[in-house]
Amino acid sequence: MMISSPTDFSDSTGLYTLQLPSKIESITLVENFIDNLSEKYNFDEETYATVLTCLSEAVINAIVHGNKQDDVKKVFVNLEVIEGKRLIFTIADEGKGFDYNNLPDPTSPENLENYSGRGVFIIKKLADQCIFNTLGNELELHFKI
Repeated sequence: MMISSPTDFSDSTGLYTLQLPSKIESITLVENFIDNLSEKYNFDEETYATVLTCLSEAVINAIVHGNKQDDVKKVFVNLEVIEGKRLIFTIADEGKGFDYNNLPDPTSPENLENYSGRGVFIIKKLADQCIFNTLGNELELHFKI
């Protein structure tokens, strides 16, 4: 019989943390992280694309809108893998937050050609669950794998 300490995880459960500088280049670290997760937990192509898209959008939003690309501020990405079946990501920035209930609809005609403004819309469409904290500087994303 094997006795495990609280820091030992089975292959199907795990906790991961990333602390990213608020620079656009940090997205490469997120992509590498998702690549490694995909390998470890055998994501299918759709799951891989969904998780990569949502995490990229969330981290870019945190860097650009939340932390205003201030190098001193960090973006925190935490992940809990539950029984190799579910991923729960938490993405937080050190910004003031925003009112996620009053975002312009990117599908309305006046917004269709805007360069930005689709990130949260895309995340809400793709993630199984998307929960903002009250302040709007932390996002929890759930995916089944």
